[in-house]
Amino acid sequence: MELRHLQHFVAVAEDQHFTRAAERLMVSQSGLSASIRALERELRAPLFVRTTRRVTLTEAGRALLTEAERILAQVRAAHEAVAAVQGVLRGTLALGTEQCIAGVHVARLLAAFRGRHPDVEIRLRQAGSGELAEEVAAGRLDLAFAYRTQADSDQLRSVPLTSEPMTVLCHPSHRLASAAAVLGPDDLAGEVFVDFHPDWGPRRSTDAAFDAAGVRRTVALEVNDVHSLLDLVDENLGIAVVPRHFRHKRPALTALPLKGTGEAPYETVALLPPERSTSPAARALVALLEADGPAPPRHGSRSS
Repeated sequence: MELRHLQHFVAVAEDQHFTRAAERLMVSQSGLSASIRALERELRAPLFVRTTRRVTLTEAGRALLTEAERILAQVRAAHEAVAAVQGVLRGTLALGTEQCIAGVHVARLLAAFRGRHPDVEIRLRQAGSGELAEEVAAGRLDLAFAYRTQADSDQLRSVPLTSEPMTVLCHPSHRLASAAAVLGPDDLAGEVFVDFHPDWGPRRSTDAAFDAAGVRRTVALEVNDVHSLLDLVDENLGIAVVPRHFRHKRPALTALPLKGTGEAPYETVALLPPERSTSPAARALVALLEADGPAPPRHGSRSS
């Protein structure tokens, strides 16, 4: 089995199209097709279901994709390790982050990294914490800034960024805005909630807190953007339970402390693969992060 066959296979799986994959790889379509056929012959199984418009993975193809991505990631790491020993950091830094993650200023960190390592290509994607953890575990990302769960800790290393309590946000005219006491999950029963997709860290943290309290809640308004959430709360369409630093993004909203969720229910970390699988670029980024220390929250910014 040749590495180029695996590279060709992964490209077709990603693009779901032979022509587009061939263009991206800068090879002929006939050569790409021959490479996939050779791989299928060696494995004695079809890897794709081909139609006139697209190709999809067979069950065998899905099984191979996970291993192929891991193998190619290890090969890249090997090349980068040799370059690092020679004194030059090259290759690719693939990282992911959840939106408005606390404890790190991602753009500033990447700018500092590029200044020190200009020969490293930076690739960034934004997604929910659950998906990011899976991407790191599969070798598709070198590291990710995400919300921490125990399940992640079982298979990934983590570097702490920060921890903070959760806060209730509501419109100043909402009945909860005048509450003098600290609120608990019981006090929010029956409220209309605005929240993120279940894959997001803040949603995971809030769901866990309400489950632990035995309080059922319904998320009526679900978004995948921090400022859409704040806009909905600002129009008094519901309340939100969010990490405390979110309150600085919309000072006009009323922020109320939430009890019964532990002293540090929302912990953000840098998720990395096991030490032996961590790329030199990821190690360099973490070293830079640790040297700079945790980033303070940015107040009132719509871009964070």
